[in-house]
Order: sequence, then C-alpha cells, then structure tokens
Amino acid sequence: MASNQPAGAQWLKKYFNLQHYTLTHSSFIGNNSSIELTSSGNIEETYGPKYAPAEDTAMPHLEFFLKYDHLNLDFLQAVFRNISGKEVEAYIEESPSGKYSRRIGFLYEFLTLKQLHIKKDVSGNYIDLLDPNRYVTTQGIKVPRWRINNNMLGGLEFCPMVRRKKELSDLLALNIKDKISRLKTLYPPEIFRRATQYLYKKETNSSFEIEKEQPSETRIERFIRLLEEAGSAPPDKMISEARMIQLQNAIVDPRFAATGYRNFQNFVGQTLPNYQQYIHYICPPPAYVLSLMTGLQQTAAVTMGIDPVVRAALISFAFVFIHPFEDGNGRIHRFLIHDTLAQDELVPENMIIPVSAHMLNHMKEYDTILEKYSKPLMQRITYTQKDNEGIAVTNQEVVEGYYRYPDLTEQVIYLLKTVHATLDEDMPQELLFLQRYDEARLELQRIVDMPDKDINWMLIFLHQNNGVFPKRRREQFSKLSDGEIARMQAAYRTIFELDNE
Repeated sequence: MASNQPAGAQWLKKYFNLQHYTLTHSSFIGNNSSIELTSSGNIEETYGPKYAPAEDTAMPHLEFFLKYDHLNLDFLQAVFRNISGKEVEAYIEESPSGKYSRRIGFLYEFLTLKQLHIKKDVSGNYIDLLDPNRYVTTQGIKVPRWRINNNMLGGLEFCPMVRRKKELSDLLALNIKDKISRLKTLYPPEIFRRATQYLYKKETNSSFEIEKEQPSETRIERFIRLLEEAGSAPPDKMISEARMIQLQNAIVDPRFAATGYRNFQNFVGQTLPNYQQYIHYICPPPAYVLSLMTGLQQTAAVTMGIDPVVRAALISFAFVFIHPFEDGNGRIHRFLIHDTLAQDELVPENMIIPVSAHMLNHMKEYDTILEKYSKPLMQRITYTQKDNEGIAVTNQEVVEGYYRYPDLTEQVIYLLKTVHATLDEDMPQELLFLQRYDEARLELQRIVDMPDKDINWMLIFLHQNNGVFPKRRREQFSKLSDGEIARMQAAYRTIFELDNE
C-alpha cells in the first residue's frame, strides 16, 4: 500500500465533504499499525490491511466507524443525511441480527426520524448501544425493535457523549467521599463549621467575580441562601423551566429578571476599541432553546445513579452552552454543580466544595475548557450581523446537531480535576488557616488580655503585612508596649510558619 488510506469516520468525512466536523479519532489503513496524538489532542490511528472495510463504499466505512472510531452523533447525523434509507436497509438485511446492523438501524431512525423497512426479522440477545468500557453510560432502556439497550446519556432533543479516556478513568478511581471524610478527621468540628460558613460566601463572591460583577450585599446573601439550599429540589423539578426562572430571578438584578427562556438570538463576545463586536460563542438559536432544555431535563433524569461529578459536569456545562437566559447563565451554571453534588449526596449536608473559587484562581484553565466547546462551533457556524448589534444564524440546520449532541468528555475531566484540586489544596489551606487563626488569637490574648476588636485588628494587620506589624498602625495600639507588640508578631509568625520565609 503506497500510503495510508482514510477509513471509517475519516473516509466518510472526506467522501461527503463534511470538512467542518471535528473528529476526535481518525482512522487510516496502512502497512504498519500506529497511534499518534495531534497538537489539538485528537487521535490518528493506523490499522493494518486486514482491518480494511470490505468495500470502499459508505456502509462498510460506517460500520468501521462504529467499531473503531469515537461515536459522534452530530457527525453521524450529517452522514445519514447523505445516505438513502434504501442503502441502509439493504446493508442491514445482509445480516439483520448482527450487532452493528442493529446499532446502525437504531441510530439511523434515532437521528433522522425516518423508519426503515426491514423485511427480515431482527433477533438475538439484547446488546448495549454504547460499550460501557468506552463510554460513560446509563442503565439503559430496552428497544425491542432492534434488540438494543439504549444506554446513552439523553434522548433525541439533547444527548451528550462522554468517552472513557484514561485520564477520566484515573480520576474516577479517586474516592471523593474518602477525601471529605479525611478532611473532617483532621480538623475539629468547630473549625469545619466555621470554614463552611466562610466558604459559602467565598464561593458566592468568586462566582460573581468570574463574571466581573460587584453585586450588592442583598444579592450576595440571596446567592448564599441558594447555595445552602442546593440539592433540595425534587429530582423531576431540578431542571424545570419554573425552577430555572426562579434561580435566574434570585441571582440577577431585578431589572433583568426573566419570565421565560429567551426568544432571541444571543452570543458571548466583547466590544473592541473600534466598537465592533468580537464574538467568542454563538448560543443556540431561540427556536432550539425550549427543546434543548427539555432534553437536558431528560439527561438529568436518565443519568441519576452515574458518578455525581460526571453528572454535575453534564448538567452544568450543558446549561451554560444552551444559555437560555439573557443574564445569569454563568452563575446558574456554577450553582448547578453544587446542586447536583448535593442532590446526589456526594457532599454532606451543610458543606460546599468551593469550585468557583478554584476556577477564579485558574481562569485560563476555565476559559480554555469553555473554548474547547465554542471554537469548533465558530469554525462551522455562519451568521449575519445587524446594525443594532444583533445577529442571525444562517446555517441552523448545519449546526443544530452540534448543540444537541455535544461531546462533553473534556468538560467532565475538567470538573473532576477541579473538585479534586479544591479538596486537595484549597480546602485544606482554608481549614489550616482557620485553625492557625484560632491559635494565634489565643496566644495574643495570653500575651495581653485586650478587647476582642483589638485582637481582631492586630490579626488583620499581621495577616495583611505577611506577619510583620506595620509601623503606621502603632498609634492604634498605643496602650501596648513595643515588647508586647514584638511578642505578638513573633507568636503570629511562629504559628503561621513565617519565620523561614
């Protein structure tokens, strides 16, 4: 063989000129087997000649695609639009009970809403549509027509995909509940209680700061109350339109409170110095919003029982990509993480894992994971921009599948890494600080039994100045001697282990 020849999804992409579709796994037939990782993180794999499809036509390559490539429903839907039903029927009837024939038949009807007319009986034991070793799956629903167990993560209106990359499997092997229990044993209950109260406020402030907002104290308190009530909604109401509106109204300025999902086209962008709009992401056209949110409700329902962080990522990132409101989408997105973790009882009652605070401290990573979804879309979508800064999508039928059938593998990995980093780094630091703060408070009071407000101010000044008492504050503590202040400074530095810095 002179050179490697495309196979499976790569062959279909080239044959049907589906150039703007991104494949996370591309296959080739060559003399030597190999696997390469591209600069964008996608896989290019070469198989030996014995793997070559029997014929260089669409249906054999489609079966190869299902066997060896990553299932991409958005891409597969575009492929099916280029293949006639009769061609699919003829291929299935050669082996109507074969597992790939059945999968092709089910997926064709699922993605095209067209019924195939198969003359031969479909028989055999039920098979999973998705291999649980390759994908995150649900328990599934049996489909007698194709003897298929549909174990996907959603339905026709919205169905995300999550591939079981090694990085994902490694993260899922780490026990989050054990980490939480270990934290609770390392610090006294009072420290843990105080830390939780503080972290609710920190999470709130961080979520607003990510949006570059400075809310009033009233709005901060409302968001804290929401976080404290996370997980309390009945599962069937969790993603209902009424609840989403209620959350949006509680989070945003009352002047921008929504009464329903948006009925206009919106986008995420920024205004350049020349007053032109630089568009980062175009949200789903308004005609799709209600059905996408209905589909997300179904995803929330069928995924109950899978790993809670995976489920939280699916629900929260899907929500922010659908962007059903004009304002408040980002904050609701991050609230839904806590809401899901609490509902699935991964996080104990009256506790929070402050993921927004970690996101804020690592904004480049957070922006990157949002762009992993938005950039491929922006390469495919076409639109017109109006004088009043509004836009209109001009190839809705080409991008609809991208919104409905997203691959959220990277977003799931990101949230798992964020949760673990928060538990491994951020929360221990907060708990240790509180424990040391209490120790320093007692030591300062032992040196001089002064009023609580004076102790608090002394601790604040020492903390702000990295353990050194600022001379400009000397007058405020005129009743203390230089020796007493020096002892307080030394005690603080010892407790907070600053003497070696």
